[in-house]
Amino acid sequence: MNKNALKLKTSLLKYFSLIVFIVLMIACSTKKDKWVNREFQALNTKYNVLYHGNVALEKGVEELKLQYKDNFWERLPIERMTVSKENRMPGDAKKNANFERAEEKATKAIQKRSMNIEGKERNPQMDEAHLLLGKARYYDQRFVPALEAFNYVLYKYPESDKIYEVKIWREKTNMRMENDALAVTNLRRLLKEIKFKDQIFADANATLAQAFLNLQEKDSAVAKLRLATKFTKSDEEKARYRFILGQVFDDLGQKDSSFVAYQSVIDMKRKSPRRYVIQAHIQQAKQFNYKTGDTLAFVEKYKELLEDRENRPYLDFINHQVALFYDGQNNDNQAKKYYNASLKLKSEDQYLGASNYRNLADIYFDNAKYPTAGKYYDSTLVKLDPRTREHKFIKKKRENLEDVIKYEAIAQKNDSILNLVALSENGRRQYFEDYIAKLKIADEKATAEEKKRQEIAERLGNSSGNNVAPRDSKNSNNPGNKEESRSPIAPPDQNLGPRPTNASATFYFYNPTTVAYGKNEFRKKWGQRALQDNWRLSAGQSKTVEEVEDEEAVADNKDPNQKETEKAIEPKYTPEFYISQLPKEQKEIDELVKDRNFAYYQLGLIYKEKFKEYQLAANKLEQLLKNNPEERLVLPSMYHLYKIYEIIDKSKALAMKDQIISKYPESRYAQILNSSNPSETALSQSPEVIYKNLYAKYEQGDLFTVLEESEALIDQFTGEEIVSKFELLKAHTVGKLKGLEEYKKALNFVALNYPNSSEGKDAEQLLAKSIPYLEKLRFDGEPAKNWNIIYKITNIDDPKTKVLIDKIKKFTAERTAQKLTYSVDIYTMDEKFLVIHGIPSEINANDINTILKDYKDYKITEPSIVISSENYKIVQIKKNLEEYLKPRPKIEPAPATPEPVVPVEEEKPNNKDKAKERAKARERQKEEQGSMRPPSSEDENEDDKTKQKEENKRPSQLKNQSQPKQTPYLQPSSKPQEETKKP
Repeated sequence: MNKNALKLKTSLLKYFSLIVFIVLMIACSTKKDKWVNREFQALNTKYNVLYHGNVALEKGVEELKLQYKDNFWERLPIERMTVSKENRMPGDAKKNANFERAEEKATKAIQKRSMNIEGKERNPQMDEAHLLLGKARYYDQRFVPALEAFNYVLYKYPESDKIYEVKIWREKTNMRMENDALAVTNLRRLLKEIKFKDQIFADANATLAQAFLNLQEKDSAVAKLRLATKFTKSDEEKARYRFILGQVFDDLGQKDSSFVAYQSVIDMKRKSPRRYVIQAHIQQAKQFNYKTGDTLAFVEKYKELLEDRENRPYLDFINHQVALFYDGQNNDNQAKKYYNASLKLKSEDQYLGASNYRNLADIYFDNAKYPTAGKYYDSTLVKLDPRTREHKFIKKKRENLEDVIKYEAIAQKNDSILNLVALSENGRRQYFEDYIAKLKIADEKATAEEKKRQEIAERLGNSSGNNVAPRDSKNSNNPGNKEESRSPIAPPDQNLGPRPTNASATFYFYNPTTVAYGKNEFRKKWGQRALQDNWRLSAGQSKTVEEVEDEEAVADNKDPNQKETEKAIEPKYTPEFYISQLPKEQKEIDELVKDRNFAYYQLGLIYKEKFKEYQLAANKLEQLLKNNPEERLVLPSMYHLYKIYEIIDKSKALAMKDQIISKYPESRYAQILNSSNPSETALSQSPEVIYKNLYAKYEQGDLFTVLEESEALIDQFTGEEIVSKFELLKAHTVGKLKGLEEYKKALNFVALNYPNSSEGKDAEQLLAKSIPYLEKLRFDGEPAKNWNIIYKITNIDDPKTKVLIDKIKKFTAERTAQKLTYSVDIYTMDEKFLVIHGIPSEINANDINTILKDYKDYKITEPSIVISSENYKIVQIKKNLEEYLKPRPKIEPAPATPEPVVPVEEEKPNNKDKAKERAKARERQKEEQGSMRPPSSEDENEDDKTKQKEENKRPSQLKNQSQPKQTPYLQPSSKPQEETKKP
């Protein structure tokens, strides 16, 4: 019986398995439109392929949200997603593997489970597969393919139960592609179609609100945000929508409504993410009225926020806001305290750090502590984006402080040195002994702290070697608790950088604390040793290990008093070490005094002109006059003090005016003060007018006068902004008179001494670009186009020189065919050149030279030099005529690349060709004979006939030939007419 029953069960199991197998085989087919096929494919698609795809998508979205950092300095977007500005190419790798996996699953479902029979999809899960495909592409920021997937669902599955969700995703994609107006139109139509006010309705309104915000239609966005807040089921979304609503009200200027919106976020308490609650408090604080508001309530509120443990990740923002409160109350000390507290927390928000540094800089700037303000502005610029306007504004403000920082440092340093020099020998020794005593106390304290740290490190290092477990393994990975998450090897309250993991902490070299301790112990025992063989041996002596160990034993057994004596002779602990560094020569001391006085003068002008700190400027100038400065600084300082006193103390202004008039009655300042119309007098004698007149002389070529007057004017206007213009004009003049090397030195002086002026920047530009080009110029480096004949002259008023000039003048006047000209050019401070210009060739120049020497009407005996115009330019720039006259290999200019020549058979010239060649030879002979003699009256008619022909033959640059233009590299960067427009 049992055997029959067993056989029956076995048979039934076989038949049942066979039937199931057959059914599955039938159901697996995607080509048959049967109920079994549809249900099987739908079931497999939903709970297998799409399930894993949706799981991957959710993980990717969660990672995306965790990586996203809200920028609360700007209005938040509805969706927490950062769109990369980099263009993705088709072959580029995916940014998130989860989205790639989701896309693979969606693609697999579409390719393997689709039942497209007779043009109609029979698998009801295909719409969700395409929706998943579009979402994966959307989050992967491939918006065009995502839009294709969403449009496919709308086209193929209009009756899908996911149709509303697909339409929302399509419009989100349109917005990412900046089609906001189209999104608004489609979403408005969608909202009319939605019958149930559920999460889909909330998402549609939120998406439409973002489209309105993108189009700057903020009023319309407010209504949609309220609807989205009302119908969303997510507390996180409610908090975010309410916070954005408050920001929109802020933009609209509706402060009361924004305050209510932020308060609704605060009232959510733990239902809202903490970041929104803290930022809502901060946004409300921005509306606080520092004059009429309840300051006690404000302080109490933020005191509670600072003490709340839940707010620890946001203490940087809270401290910053408290600092802003005290800053608004003009309580600088408390403001600095909380700004620094915010900075110590090392916030990840770069703009928060920049704001802290900027506000601290402004505090020091307002208190006229400009060097300190400059340091904080430097830190601000590091944190700010260089492309922003704020960065450019602060950079400009920082550049204005450059001179203040420079001259304050010079004044303080030189003052301290001069004060020490003025002390007696005993006074200096006593001063440095007091300083050394303080230094020893500070060093002993630092040594004790270092020893304590080393002992802690050694103790913890030993414990790590014994594999001591953390104090609380349960909380060791909690990032919110700094003490519990601290590595067991690191000592308390020490910021030692990245912590080693527990697995690697047992290895000595993985622990930076124990490594640092080992290094200190090595230095303490061995000192600084080079990495080489036999490093234990000192001074390169070859000693055995035993000898070295014996020496160590002897060193350890030394008398403690002897050790103390050896330690006490460190140079920095002796007064002689510092006294020896003080200047002793009177020349050095005078130089320090001169630099100190000039720094005081510059500071007085800067505080007066740039920062309007009149009292500070008066203090600097008064101190300068007490220091008995050089004469050139006295009168300008007194005049600027007079102008300052007119603003802050009228009685002092009258006294200073009388002092200037009585002591310096002939000065420009006295004339201005005595004039009935001081403004007109000042204008007529203003530095700008004087510079304009001097520049006109420069353009006329009166270089000696320009050089002499510019030096005097630089002394006269010392400390004023116009000095940089005179310095640059002087540099150009020096370049023309003394050559390229002196020009380079003069430009370098301007660039170094006036780096923030436009002239200093122009000089820097010339040094960087023009000077290297001029230095590369070489003789015969370019093909000659024109030639010159030059004569050296020293005194233009000498009778012989006048005779020579008259002869050259007569010769050039008679040579009407070639239009020759002459000029007297300055070469150096002592020499000039009499130059004949406009000669077309070297042969012609030599012929002219022969005529001037041999022909009876001229008989010029002075030596002459034939030189091309290109080489003459180099001689004038570099002042190297002697180098030109030295024998040198001729440098042929680089020939043009010849066109390929096709070889042909030589042809013998026929009789006609020979006749043509003889005729050309006779013409050349006549021309040469004609050029060897001066023009006569018989030739004038012939010259008139051929004049037009010669004009056409002559190169265009030889027409209207005159003396060569000055090289543009020696011209001032700007004309005075442009400069007088500047204030």
